Amino acid sequence: MSASSGDKAMVVDPFCFRQFEESEASASYKGTVFSTSIAEFEEIVNARFDESKLADGYALFCKHLFVANDFTDARVNVLPITKENEGMIRTKYEARNDKELPVLTRWFPRELVAPDPTDLPVAKYLDLILYSREQINKENAAMNKEGRDGETAPWGIVSIKAQDVDRELPMTPVTAMRNALGKEHGGSGVPVDREAYMEAYEYWRDHATVS
Repeated sequence: MSASSGDKAMVVDPFCFRQFEESEASASYKGTVFSTSIAEFEEIVNARFDESKLADGYALFCKHLFVANDFTDARVNVLPITKENEGMIRTKYEARNDKELPVLTRWFPRELVAPDPTDLPVAKYLDLILYSREQINKENAAMNKEGRDGETAPWGIVSIKAQDVDRELPMTPVTAMRNALGKEHGGSGVPVDREAYMEAYEYWRDHATVS
């Protein structure tokens, strides 16, 4: 089914505002940031929404929608770790907001591995990670966070990944660990799936994000 701009199936959740330049939070965000406005982004992706193409995520309330990236200049932000670049990796304990517990993260500083933005290719796809309205409301209540006033769209876009494949890349192991925490600590309360965790380990032991 398709969704018109007046009857949205998806909206950008406030947690994801940091991925848009119009939000002050984007200044300190290390991932993909879009120059496109939130309103324009929502209009474009809702016009492409097809419920039959939702892919299952790590829990029943999580889905993925893969859309062709022909409307942004978002670039791939994951690189293989090699002997030549492994010394550039940086690590830091950080939380994505003041309600979460800090966890250890690692990344390639963009200024070291891709000082010119064009050094990284434009992504072919965007992976829209969706949470159900019910789950978003539960997590907001547990963390005393405000959502979008009166929002009823069934899906909230909680993260957007720029990538070259139209399938889910494994979430980082530390994200799986964080998701297993209670909602009051910034998790979703979903237990770690060992098989999925090991799949993530196999991928991320040899890759790191660029930010």
